[in-house]
Amino acid sequence: MKQAVLYRYTVLILASLVMIYPILWLVGNSLKSNEDIPKPQLFPSEFQWSNFSEGWTAIPGFSFAHFFYNSFFIATLSVAGTLVSSALVAYGFARLRFPLQKLWFGILMMTLMLPAQVTLVPQYILFKSFDWVGTTLPLIVPHFLAVSPFFVFLIVQFIRGIPKDLDESAKIDGCSTIGIAFRIVLPLCTPAFITTAIFSFIWTWDDFLGQMIYLTDTAKYTVPLALRLFLDNTSAVTWGPMYAMALLSVIPCFVIFLVAQKYFVEGIATTGIKG
Repeated sequence: MKQAVLYRYTVLILASLVMIYPILWLVGNSLKSNEDIPKPQLFPSEFQWSNFSEGWTAIPGFSFAHFFYNSFFIATLSVAGTLVSSALVAYGFARLRFPLQKLWFGILMMTLMLPAQVTLVPQYILFKSFDWVGTTLPLIVPHFLAVSPFFVFLIVQFIRGIPKDLDESAKIDGCSTIGIAFRIVLPLCTPAFITTAIFSFIWTWDDFLGQMIYLTDTAKYTVPLALRLFLDNTSAVTWGPMYAMALLSVIPCFVIFLVAQKYFVEGIATTGIKG
């Protein structure tokens, strides 16, 4: 029995080392000079702590604080929109009854199979007609319209696991449908909401394609687009400062996941076992 436990933990430790190696590689490169970057050793013989200060002010006219603010602004509003819209749509599919409900839910699930590249051109034409290209609106407004079927499905599955007896008891006490939603059902979906918020934040924070297409002004650039500015074909690439800023860019996602890990695991686990 002890040998089996030891073997299991050994496998898990080795697997964790494989998973954490890219982070260690990023940390090592963020402390290297340009000359040490191609060398195979993980960490340099001499740490270049100046990479962080140089990278923070490497973009002419802007500090990286500006790009972090832009990313936080877009990600925060996107998370808020996703939570509100997905919760309302999910409650409607899970608790209410309306004509062609199963058909509409099936169509919603079918959109999960559509790659983002398929809808990219129609969306761009639509936002272009709204004169939104060059602003942050295409990156924020759609999230208030429940455009992520994955989050709707996740919350639907969670709500279906909440006993309907609670709804019936609330009705007997004179609670309306809206009251049942906001006082009974949705407050019990905290783990699913936190899971949705984590995924939404990370996906929005890491989104490069959408931000590259719709943001044309450097002043509105986010962190992923700012990192791209280091790759200047007209001059030498400052690899160390770029890796330093890339390391800083993953810290918000890491902190959010670490703080909300308990609810994240609970939300995924409980959603996965409920049909």
